[in-house]
Amino acid sequence: MSTPDFATAEGLRALLFDLAYGDPNAWQSSPEATDLMTYAMEKYASLAHKYGLEPTDAAAAAFEVMQNRATRIAEDPWAVITHAVELTLIYESRAEGLLCSTDRARKTTGLDYHDAERFSDRESEITDYDPAFHVHALMADPYDPTEKQPDGEPTNAFFALADAVKFFEELGWRRRDAELGLDYIAARLARCGDPRTAYVSLRRDGNGPGWLDVDQNGWLTMLRTLLGDPRKDYEGTGRGRGVLLRLCTGDVLNDLFQDDALANAIQAIAPVAPASPPTTQADQSHV
Repeated sequence: MSTPDFATAEGLRALLFDLAYGDPNAWQSSPEATDLMTYAMEKYASLAHKYGLEPTDAAAAAFEVMQNRATRIAEDPWAVITHAVELTLIYESRAEGLLCSTDRARKTTGLDYHDAERFSDRESEITDYDPAFHVHALMADPYDPTEKQPDGEPTNAFFALADAVKFFEELGWRRRDAELGLDYIAARLARCGDPRTAYVSLRRDGNGPGWLDVDQNGWLTMLRTLLGDPRKDYEGTGRGRGVLLRLCTGDVLNDLFQDDALANAIQAIAPVAPASPPTTQADQSHV
């Protein structure tokens, strides 16, 4: 079978110009357009299978790119199409794994998100296999009498989260607000697998501040206190490690309360409880 003219860069460019500036219904009625899309489907079939998709998905992505003027005037239109098709397939495959739209999957570039999983897919608890809950405590010096020695098993991540909620509650937060905010941040931490990545992901998140009724500065303060201040100046310090990591590595609530700067920061951003409606004379008559 002879190779079609549009298999070359110049042949494809000529056909794309005819389809773009000729008959308005050329893409629907032209036999050459049909042959071109069949050729694209076959050309990118192996690429589609590589990302767990169908050749028709690749052909649809190629069709979208062929409509662009930049493709028609490119030095090598096929190179532009191939690159764009591969990117589209990557993000479509990513979107299926994350259970989100393709546009949203594009925004996860550079973030180490794993595909969605059901809890029932694994027999073990999430704390056993998710690296977000794996904390390696620093070894204490057995020859230093002033060093605190580890006793018993390391603090479970869920217990650490419960202690963090109690810490916030003692500093003026309503329990409901503390649980909502900390659960939301902990869930993102579990998905990202790293406190720094979770911080970057959450700092521009509008849901958390909206649910807690705190401003952007208060939200950032909450993230820094829980996940650790990301600035290199505080690396290795209590402020850099954050409340969750401190509780997971042996600190107790008394240690946190003794950190005045930490306690004051959390107390200062506590959401204000809504005022109770005034008692009317009719209400008083039922008392």
